[in-house]
Amino acid sequence: MHNIRNFCIIAHIDHGKSTLADRLLEFTKTISKKNRNQLLDDMDLERERGITIKSHAVQMEYKYNGKVYILNLIDTPGHVDFSYEVSRSIAACEGALLVVDCTKSVQAQTISNLSLALKKNLVIIPILNKIDLSCSTYDEVMEEIMELVQCKMEDIIPVSAKNGLGIHHILEKIVTCIPSPKGDTKAPLQAIIFDSLYNPFTGIKVFFRVKNGSIQKGQKLRFMSTGKIYSAYEIGTLKLKHISKNRINTGDVGYVVSGIKNTYEVKVGDTITDANNPAEKAIEKFEEVKPMVFASIYPVDSDKYEELRSSMEKLHLNDASLSFKSESSPALGFGFYCGFLGLLHMEIVKDRLEREYNISVILTFPNVSYKVHLKNNKTIVVSNPSDFPEMEKFKKIEEPYVLVSIITKNIYIGNVISLCIGKRGKMIDNKNYLTSERIKIIFEMPLSEIVFDFYDKLKTISKGYASFDYSFIGYKNSDLRKITVLINHEKIEPLSLLVHKTKVFILAKKICQELSTLIPKHQFSIPIQVSVYGKIIARETIKALRKNVTDKCYGGDFTRKKKLIEKQKKGKKKMRKIGKVEIPSSAFMTFLKVKN
Repeated sequence: MHNIRNFCIIAHIDHGKSTLADRLLEFTKTISKKNRNQLLDDMDLERERGITIKSHAVQMEYKYNGKVYILNLIDTPGHVDFSYEVSRSIAACEGALLVVDCTKSVQAQTISNLSLALKKNLVIIPILNKIDLSCSTYDEVMEEIMELVQCKMEDIIPVSAKNGLGIHHILEKIVTCIPSPKGDTKAPLQAIIFDSLYNPFTGIKVFFRVKNGSIQKGQKLRFMSTGKIYSAYEIGTLKLKHISKNRINTGDVGYVVSGIKNTYEVKVGDTITDANNPAEKAIEKFEEVKPMVFASIYPVDSDKYEELRSSMEKLHLNDASLSFKSESSPALGFGFYCGFLGLLHMEIVKDRLEREYNISVILTFPNVSYKVHLKNNKTIVVSNPSDFPEMEKFKKIEEPYVLVSIITKNIYIGNVISLCIGKRGKMIDNKNYLTSERIKIIFEMPLSEIVFDFYDKLKTISKGYASFDYSFIGYKNSDLRKITVLINHEKIEPLSLLVHKTKVFILAKKICQELSTLIPKHQFSIPIQVSVYGKIIARETIKALRKNVTDKCYGGDFTRKKKLIEKQKKGKKKMRKIGKVEIPSSAFMTFLKVKN
């Protein structure tokens, strides 16, 4: 146990986490230089987007002063939407490598991930990456890190992860500065689950860290939250290729295969103990994840509903921050109402369903949860606009607010402030200068205003030099309206929205215009309307497909043509009453991609 070091890498997106992990694996001879880059990012989606989506654990061995040390590394995501992955990784570690790109300086999400590590009292090793680039601002970033971590200049390790400069110094710091795990080797087994993975042949593979005691192959294990008992058919360590072992001791990280097939029997944060000599209490769990953005997922092919359910359950094993429940829609059939940590998380879940499970899905508009205070003095939480009560039934509505921290260059302050005020933001602080050219601005904003296109607009107006992070602060009173879309006088609930009263008319008009171009023409005219509490505020009409019924009339009195036109008009009127509008799924998919 004294030779074990558990640590993670925390940083902003594209600051070199995955490249640094590759070099650590090479220098410890865990892999050869012939291996591909970004080895721990094993999803195609991660490699295409250039981001880490999942935490990846791997074990290395490093010889220092004649002793062999076991280094358990967990490479964590950098985006704010995957902060739950970061928090789980931090809970299994005693130290963290804080990586900062010297060409981009300290970013908002760097500070966010660092605060998570400091709350858990992790030892922080600051690292300045990409020092070999000509565009680096070495001295300025050094000052920022010293102020951020409260350390001396000599404590910061300058490296180039790409070229391998300074990697040996990092490994020495890990061994000498990060403490070995604490635990009682003679106490009953206590191991916390920090991740799991579904395998169709062996069942669920559970990843854990042993806090007290040890786990042996063939041992009877109890999962404390469910009370279920299983045998440890296989246990092992998390090297690149998982290596089977007979015993895993206190402080180490490993995996166990117990033949579990039911996805609901494994919960991230649960404690594993010995079935015959159980621990008195479970290890403190991770904080429960709180979804911030809500949207519905429907299969394009309605016959694949059960297949989608199975895929969602397997995905939830590997992504504990995803929550979902069944729902149905007259227009889209059966699907699931899901909670996500953010917009990027939502996009990643959709892409993983389509790539890993081969299911084409439709995503509805993202929404947030609201508190509705009814006139009977009850309070309900509404996250689906279709569940919103009628206007006469409630007294007030409260919507979630977040504290937004934006770090940008001072020349873009005016643009950033204008964007935030346009999103109903209230400035809290604009005097926090990190350097002479970089400033941190803090705004208080409704969450609903940043879940659509805020990040894209922020990057555009700052030419890519702004980063932002947000944290939930509570609910505040708001004047909201429910927008309901009617197609041929029928309500289409998946297209319902809750918006602030100042944006109701603009958005209603855009919705009508967009749908009028996406829905194909039918044999009868189709009215597209948007209503707010029963009052129609916008309308567009898709004209009917018409046959030229007078084409065969080459002559004669005009009354012959008029008679045919009147006959056609009666037929169209009858068809409008009994006809059904068929909205292709492609129209929904195109429309729901509209961010504004």
